[in-house]
Amino acid sequence: MATYKTDFPPFEYPSGYQLFAGVDEVGRGPLVGDVVTAAVILDPTRPISGLTDSKKLSEKKRLALFPEIQEKAIAWSIGRCSPEEIDQMNILQATMVAMQRAVDGLSVAAEFVLVDGNRLPPLAVPAAAVVKGDLRVAEISAASILAKVTRDQEMELLDQQYPDYGFAQHKGYPTKAHLEAIVNYGVIDAHRRSFKPVRRVLDLDI
Repeated sequence: MATYKTDFPPFEYPSGYQLFAGVDEVGRGPLVGDVVTAAVILDPTRPISGLTDSKKLSEKKRLALFPEIQEKAIAWSIGRCSPEEIDQMNILQATMVAMQRAVDGLSVAAEFVLVDGNRLPPLAVPAAAVVKGDLRVAEISAASILAKVTRDQEMELLDQQYPDYGFAQHKGYPTKAHLEAIVNYGVIDAHRRSFKPVRRVLDLDI
């Protein structure tokens, strides 16, 4: 199988492999909710137009690409770590575990894994970290879109449960509005208690 062709800045896929999984994460910085990862193996015979870093796409475009990626990919999987796990491990280690879970969840095993960034989780197959991978590697771009849409939708559901916090707007990131909401309404179960702004409010309540 040929590698998936894109118009991205050149990236040289390792030779000798056919099934490449791209992996990316969303949600390291927020104060609330899971860190979400995705792994995607694209099908070079079923091209998807418009793949790029999810942050560079409009919400409308991400929502359009989300089902197309799921439908056309050879395999895809979502991994995550909960706020409790993040508090136990720290966010970096939790992100690595969530990436492992995404790769392990693929219905078709990857031969080689390409991970966005400069760190690799321990994996059972060959892998490489790719700086700016969400701009350079189609599989990572697709993973970034799946992870971003999944987490955004979860924040919208959380917003319905806790409308005073504005989760649908800031997606759990430490904006002024979110920090004020924590002070005014308290810490909810989905907050990451090890994160400094949350811990500060908990300390005030003691």
